[in-house]
Amino acid sequence: MSQIFREFLKKVGSGRHTSKDLTRIEAQTALAMMLQQEATPAQIGAFLIAHRIKRPTGIELAGFLDAYEQLGPTLPAVSASSPVIVFSVPYDGRSRTAPVLPITALVLAASGCPVLLHGGDRMPTKYGVPLVDLWQGLGVDWSHRYLSQIHHVLSKCGLGFIYLPEQFPLAQGMVEFRDQVGKRPPLATTELLWQPYLGEHHLITGFVHPPTENMMREALALRGMDHFTTVKGLEGSCDLPRDRKAILGLNHPSSELNWQRLILSARDYDLGGPEIPYTSTEALLEQLHAVLNGQTCELMPAVLWNAGFYLWHVGISSSLNDGLQAAENLLTNGTAKQTLTQVQAFLADL
Repeated sequence: MSQIFREFLKKVGSGRHTSKDLTRIEAQTALAMMLQQEATPAQIGAFLIAHRIKRPTGIELAGFLDAYEQLGPTLPAVSASSPVIVFSVPYDGRSRTAPVLPITALVLAASGCPVLLHGGDRMPTKYGVPLVDLWQGLGVDWSHRYLSQIHHVLSKCGLGFIYLPEQFPLAQGMVEFRDQVGKRPPLATTELLWQPYLGEHHLITGFVHPPTENMMREALALRGMDHFTTVKGLEGSCDLPRDRKAILGLNHPSSELNWQRLILSARDYDLGGPEIPYTSTEALLEQLHAVLNGQTCELMPAVLWNAGFYLWHVGISSSLNDGLQAAENLLTNGTAKQTLTQVQAFLADL
């Protein structure tokens, strides 16, 4: 099998001027061999760095996603009145700015819009704070769960989390290689496009560089996905910035234009300001708890900007202003916190 992989390595690792792109089938086979470690450790490391230098294509990303679909977990569809929102953020976390996505997810779930997240523990290359640590600090432990249990909580509470070490150990096995290579590999982009859910869904994914967004669009089109949103968010996440304009790409099957660009400014809604720095997980959790208790704190504007926008974006609120007001109400009247309590109780009973 390693001999087969050598041919893939030759194509992507022949240098700037002579390297060749993989076909979709070749990309799928290459990643499947790496995930199952049928390729040797030396080959895996060489591929990861060579492919980063070459730069992935949309076709190759589609093949990588085919491999994830082939070997990874998938949640069955749940009964819901709206598509499940799949938020995909960088697995290596945030190290400079404070994440607010867990609160956004709780607000959406409290409004009847189910949310699915995925990720692992602290991961190279950034080793920033991962979402699973924030959930644990909020009293929700997504580790050591069966996929059926995650499906049950998603169905009953509108919230779920695919935890890589438990539900996708093959992908978790690549973490050591990523650490040894020391550079973010194309797998990091694959994770931003992965949606481990079989029912109707709306993928929301972050990006940093415009060429990455173009590759994402090509890969998703090849895989027949027509309902997704791209966000030039904080550190490549889905969190909208407040100190600059938010740039989003909207692809909706019911839209006449199909693809639309949306640019928003938090300052236009009196929510602009400097981004809240991430100093420690403990300090961040203190602020997240304060927000859930409806208390005024420096993180609240960022939460309202994000939760309010997404309430409008997914169609729960009729306007952005209405979404902002709805988000504030759900936080100050305790509804979002009640959803958190419900998730805690369901997981405790499993």
